[in-house]
Amino acid sequence: MTDREALIRAFLEDAGWQDAVRAPVPGDASTRRYERLVRRSMNKGVKAVLMDAPKAAEGASEPEGATVDERKSIGYNAVARLAGPNIEAFAAIATALSTRGFSAPKILAADLENGFLLLEDLGDDLFARVIEKQPEQEEPLYVAAVDTLAAIYRSSFPAELPFEGTSWRVRTYDEAALLAELDLCLDWYAKDLGYNIQDGARAEWEALWRVAFTTLDAHAPGLALRDYHAENLFWLSEREGTSRVGLIDFQDGLFVHPTYDLVSFIEDARRDVSPELADPLIARFCEKAGVKDDADFRAAYAVMGAQRNSKVIGFPVRADLMFGKPQYRALIPRVRKHLNHDLSHPALKDIRRWYQRHIPEIIL
Repeated sequence: MTDREALIRAFLEDAGWQDAVRAPVPGDASTRRYERLVRRSMNKGVKAVLMDAPKAAEGASEPEGATVDERKSIGYNAVARLAGPNIEAFAAIATALSTRGFSAPKILAADLENGFLLLEDLGDDLFARVIEKQPEQEEPLYVAAVDTLAAIYRSSFPAELPFEGTSWRVRTYDEAALLAELDLCLDWYAKDLGYNIQDGARAEWEALWRVAFTTLDAHAPGLALRDYHAENLFWLSEREGTSRVGLIDFQDGLFVHPTYDLVSFIEDARRDVSPELADPLIARFCEKAGVKDDADFRAAYAVMGAQRNSKVIGFPVRADLMFGKPQYRALIPRVRKHLNHDLSHPALKDIRRWYQRHIPEIIL
């Protein structure tokens, strides 16, 4: 028995789940590991999910009060404002969402020091699976998820979120984080194609993005869960209203322009969303969120989409070369299509020209 396994058994015993049957849940691209637990004895059939997030598996996150230069010196997690090894981020955000009526997993037990959470099991009905079996459900499920996003935006979340005597501070998605994510395109995707982007071109790239990011100032920021898509959402048909949408994978949440999660959902890297849904879903979000659907919002949507897709197009290469997960390369063509759609907006014409000069393979 490994030391980690011994810690898990002790945690489950303390939580009263020592008799549970344990089965692995297929993982994602993160360092976290999940198991589904089913009790065998008097509470037969009761389920939960074990999150195993060892602290040593993640790089350090941003220390309180760190400057941008200090964040850069620490590493990607710090500069991009990822939660890193801090499992309390998930617990605190989950609790904040649950108390506001959203269906984040309830925390049944926690060992923050060793990196364990016992979570409510939200079931198997991921949006992607439901829609695959019942294509006619795509529109109603997507409408429900957009309504949930709008409700999250309308909700008030303090920066300091408490959990069991500790707290997690939700940061803002600042310029340094947005630019750091864009480096995934230059440092991984471009290099994989044989391009070495020199300092002058990088400086121009950053200057162009800084101008584009000014479009994000037109609207008040809200909480973005940061990985909102059809394989991270559960359809909980027995619940009502916005609680029908089960939420996971939000530990890296930040305050940012309200288009961030909307773009993540509609311009999904993992599945083709019916194109005729996009404009009505954007309009519905604006209506439900109390935001004017105008040129400013559409420009911000395009900029946020281009930023996110420029980041995501580098992620599969990094996942392959750094973590030995080549399967993510299959996402690149879809992400490239989304990125080209975003770059067609006038607010991004100069960034599109930069791509044409320096990474022409991106442009369709």
